[in-house]
Parts: sequence; C-alpha cells; structure tokens
Amino acid sequence: MNNDSTITQLSSTAAVHYLPGFISRADSEHLLELWKHQLDWIQSTITMFGKKVDIPRLNAWYGERAYAYSGTHFDAKPWTAELHELKVKIEQHSGLLLNSVLVNWYRDGQDCMGWHSDDEACLGAQPQIASLSLGDTRKFVLRNKKDKSIKHTVTLDNGSLLLMLGDTQSQWQHSLPRTKKSQHSRINLTYRLIN
Repeated sequence: MNNDSTITQLSSTAAVHYLPGFISRADSEHLLELWKHQLDWIQSTITMFGKKVDIPRLNAWYGERAYAYSGTHFDAKPWTAELHELKVKIEQHSGLLLNSVLVNWYRDGQDCMGWHSDDEACLGAQPQIASLSLGDTRKFVLRNKKDKSIKHTVTLDNGSLLLMLGDTQSQWQHSLPRTKKSQHSRINLTYRLIN
C-alpha cells in the first residue's frame, strides 16, 4: 500500500483522509471488470419537479441492512466474497465498523453525483464513510454547508481510499461533477455503518 496519504482538516471536528494505492492497480482493474458483470446493477430514479428521472449512474447495494435515500429503497444483497474482503481490509486499516456498501458505476464522464451529504438518520449522528475508487480518475469536490464558496477538491485515483470522518457529513456536502476528460468506467464503493 502507498504511504503517501494526506489528511485535510475541514474543521476542528471534520476531516478527510486520502490514501492513494490502497489496493494495487492490478487488483483494481480485475475488480472493475469483474463487478461490471457480477453485481446486481439497477438504474435508480429520482423525482424532480414532479417527474421521475434516471440518475446518471448505475448502483447496487450489498451488506447487512436495507437502505433508503432520495426516495430510493435498497434491499440488502448478500456480500460477495470480494466486497466483504475489502470491507474487512478497510476496517482493519481505518478502525471503522462497517456493515454495508453502496456501489456506484460511473460509465463515463457524463455519469455524475450531485451535491449531497450522507446524513440519513439510519447512519447515526456522525456517519463515517469509506470510499474506494476503481478505474478512471475523477475529481471529488466538498463544499461547506454554511459558506458554499469554501470548497476542497480531491483527485480520486484508481485504487485510492478516501475516509470522510468526524462531522464531515453534517458540515459539508460532496459531489462528483461531470467531466469531458473521462471516457472510461469508474466504480466507487462507499462503505458505511447502517444502524
């Protein structure tokens, strides 16, 4: 594992910890191709201005608890061996306790994630999120909820792990913007603890 990790202190009680090379490029590329075909992908919809709209990515939910956000409900699929193995590896590295994972497949640079916080009640008062990136490099942006002009950008490389710790979810929003630079797939896994 690469030790060139960085910690960005967003406030006195919120931080993100970025670890490039958490898994090897070879493992990342193997898992990316495996999961394109193995995981149970769905095209979720959200309601905007009274109309149902496809979200710009595919997703899947695995682990021990059901989950709901933005009007979408996920029943938990049983862990695959690889998803569980990574959960254990992240827990051992981070000290976090995790029991479920949301997997997002960004098929190219037009697939994206809008501004949001992972702050649903089922995640507890202080959600801790472990985000593993496979495939194409993308920019991940955080912005302060009180002053939206305050932003931090993290470049998420293939095989990297980003830990969103402390009060990050209550104080900050995050997004994965569209980009014309990315023409290839990226799969992102956000491990979390559902109460």
